[in-house]
Parts: sequence; C-alpha cells; structure tokens
Amino acid sequence: MQTLQLTQAELLLAGLLAAALVLLAWLLVRSHAAERSLRTQLGDELAALMEQQLNVQHRDLLRDLHEGLARQTDRIGEHARADRELLQRGLTAASLQLSRGMKVLTQSVDGRLDTLSGQVNQRLDEGFRKTNETFASVMARLATIDEAQKKIDGLTTNVVSLQELLGDKRARGAFGEVQLEALVQNVLPPDAYAFQAVLPNNTRVDCLLTLPAPTGLVAVDAKFPLENYHRMFDTEAAELDRRAAQQAFRADVKRHVDAIASKYILPGTTSDGAVMFLPAEAVFAELHAYHPEVVAYAQTRRVWIVSPTTLMAVLNTARAVLKDVETRKQIHVIQDALAKLAKDFRRFDERMAALARHIDQANRDVQDVQTSSRKISAHFEKIESVQLEDEGAKASPSVTRDAAADAAHPQQTIDPRI
Repeated sequence: MQTLQLTQAELLLAGLLAAALVLLAWLLVRSHAAERSLRTQLGDELAALMEQQLNVQHRDLLRDLHEGLARQTDRIGEHARADRELLQRGLTAASLQLSRGMKVLTQSVDGRLDTLSGQVNQRLDEGFRKTNETFASVMARLATIDEAQKKIDGLTTNVVSLQELLGDKRARGAFGEVQLEALVQNVLPPDAYAFQAVLPNNTRVDCLLTLPAPTGLVAVDAKFPLENYHRMFDTEAAELDRRAAQQAFRADVKRHVDAIASKYILPGTTSDGAVMFLPAEAVFAELHAYHPEVVAYAQTRRVWIVSPTTLMAVLNTARAVLKDVETRKQIHVIQDALAKLAKDFRRFDERMAALARHIDQANRDVQDVQTSSRKISAHFEKIESVQLEDEGAKASPSVTRDAAADAAHPQQTIDPRI
C-alpha cells in the first residue's frame, strides 16, 4: 500500500502531462477546424479563379472560333465561286460538245433512215411483186382445181362405191383373192404357192402354200360373209335388228369355219390346219375384240383367222423357213467351197513361207554385200592415207603395220565373192 502512494512531484508531473494532453487535443481540434476552413476558402477561391479563367478562355475560344468561321466562310465563298466558274465552263464545253455530237448523230441517223427507207421500199416492192406472182399462181391453181373438181363431179356419176362392190359375193371374193395374191406374190417365191389349186376332193382353194415338211400344203381361203356384219353397224336399223344381225354374223363365221375345215383339211394330203383370210382389218378386230368365242371355235377346228397384217407376218415366217430349208439343201456346196478355200489358203501359206525364205536370203546377201563394201572402203582409206616419198619408194612403217595387221587378221581382206 505504501508503494502506491505518489509524491508531489510525480503528481505535478502527471498534472502537467494531462494539461499538455488537453492542450494538444485542443490544438488538434483547432488545427482541423482551421484546415477545414482554409480548405473551404481555398476551394471557393480556386473555383472563382477557375471560373474566371474559364470565362476568359471561353471568350478567347469564341473569338477565335468566330474569326476562324469568318475566314472559313470567306474561303468557302472563294472556293464556291471558283467551283461555280469551273462548273459553268464545264457545262458550256459539255453543251458545245453535246450539240456537236447531236448534230453528228442527227446526220448519221438521217443517213441511216434514208438508207433504211430505200431498203424498205425495195423490200416492199419485191414483196408486192412476189405477192402478185403468188396470187396469180394461186388463181391459176384454183382454176385448175375447179376444172379437176368438175371432172371429179362428172366421174362420181359413173363410179361404183366400194360398198356396192363388196355387196356382191362374187365381187367380194374377187377383191379378197386379188389382195391375197398381191400379198403372197410379194413375199414368197413362185414355187412356194399356187392360186386356184384343185385338191384331191375336187375342191378349188384360193391359194395353196407349199411349205417344207412336216407342215406340207396349207390352204388359204379368201371368201368371207359380210352381209350381217354390215347390218350390225346400220344406224338406221333398230336395236333388236342389230342384235339379231350380230348373232347371225357369229353363225355365219362358224359355218364358214366348218366349210373350210371340211373342204381344205385333208389328212395325208394337206396340213392339219387351214387359213381363213379376212381382207378387212375392221372385221378381224371385231372378231377378236367382241367375239372371242368364235375365234376359239375356229382354233378348235384348226382354222386360223388372219388379216392382211397378220398374214404378212405368217408369210414372212414361211419365207424364213423356206430360206432355211434351201440353205440346208445347199450346205454340202458350202462345205465343198470352204474345203477348196482352205486348200487354196494352205497353198497360199506355203508360197508365202517360200517368199519369206527368199526375202530372208536376199537380206543376208545384202548384208554380205554391205560388209564387202565397208572392207573395200576401209582399204581405200588406208591407201589414201599412205604418204609416198617418191615413185617406187617403200611403204611407210604405218603401212607395213597395216599390212601386218591384215596378215594377222585375214577375215578383214576383200571377200573373194566380190
């Protein structure tokens, strides 16, 4: 406890120290307030000074800008006046050049138009002339056509229609026979057919084809019933009449098929089938399109229904068969000709080999002659290279060496055959 008691000097010192601390704190507070006041004053003065300077600079800048704008305005005005003058001069020159170009172009266009006008007039004159000639030609042809029409009108009173011609059975049969004969004669050779041939049963067939075995003789009938066929398409007849004509048409075809099968298919004499030729493609198409049962019935009786088109195919097939048979008959002739040709070719080969040997021998002879020629040329070169001292002098050592070389190599001497 006694140690904690302070002396008067220490207390005094502590009091002084506390007073100094209080004074220091007061001074700090006072200096901070002064500094803040000074900073505020300096900021105000600096702001005023800066505002003054900015005002001065702004006035100077405005004055410089005004002066620069004035100078720039004057310079722009001068440039504008110069550009206007230059543009005015350019426009004047362009106007003069354009006027001269327009004048030249106008003259050129006028010349072209004059030339074109002359050509157009010439073309129009030629066109009018050709048109008049064509019109005159057309009028002449029309007059010729009128005369021909008058002649045709006069002939129509004397010409019998095809319908009337085919209305008669004999005329229709003759028409089919003529068409059949034309087709057969144009395709087959003369020895392959016969018209109006008589069979052993005393029946006459329109055409009898002679084909190779096993086909043999094929009868072709060119007659066909057409009365009911025409009634089928009669527009003035009633529907019942047309249907009855259709049934009668089928019956007529079947009867004609039976007649062909009984008269023209003879076992042991003809083939096992016959051909019924329809001279009209329309009838053939009608049968195959709307009456297939009639076609099937004909096939059962071994009667083949053909039109001009299908008959042409049948005849071409028959011609190919005949050609093949004739080729087979002449095969031995072809073989003999080939044997003779082979013999001649072997003889040609032998002669060609002999000729090759002769050519080879001639080639070797030519090579030998060339060898001899080279040796003689070498000897002449050696003789020409000798230097004689005088007439009758001895040969030089080089010549002596060449002679010794020739003696050592006798194969280089002149060929005794040369």
